[in-house]
Amino acid sequence: MAEGTVSMAEVETAFQKFAVHGDTKATGKEMNGKNFAKICKDCHIIDGKNVTTTDVDIVFSKVKAKSARVITFEQFNQALTELASKRFKGKGKDEAVQQVYGLIAGKDPANAGVTKVAKAAAVDRLTDSSKYTGSHKERFDDSGKGKGKAGREDIPDTSGYVSAYKGSGSYDEKVKNP
Repeated sequence: MAEGTVSMAEVETAFQKFAVHGDTKATGKEMNGKNFAKICKDCHIIDGKNVTTTDVDIVFSKVKAKSARVITFEQFNQALTELASKRFKGKGKDEAVQQVYGLIAGKDPANAGVTKVAKAAAVDRLTDSSKYTGSHKERFDDSGKGKGKAGREDIPDTSGYVSAYKGSGSYDEKVKNP
């Protein structure tokens, strides 16, 4: 916990980071309910006993405008003031708000549960081109780099040379002057 006062600039920076999280159209000036719940969860304002996700949703609905779906930084501060008295019950209002600000200041949205690239032995074995056999082996050069279209298709030789042609002279001599 941060003792003393926390600057509003730090809290506003955290507000902006969470406001744009997961929303490509967000400007950072307004926060939706999902991101408000995320900031409360990631910064441990939600403790499961005194403050629950339901409490956070109720407070969000209370501070936002009737038809709005987002809150501004001022409304965000109102919401934190309401949650602070629930989260830190034995403390005074100002002290509780400062402790909530201390929890939020300098935090970034956590990316827990984000899908990572699978790195398993089976995947490595299946994608190792040095172990390919047969026609699949022809698709890669010695270093393991793919040959592209040349490795996937038989490209016809259009040079005009016929390999199995037997006979003396050229085609023109035989066909045109028999």
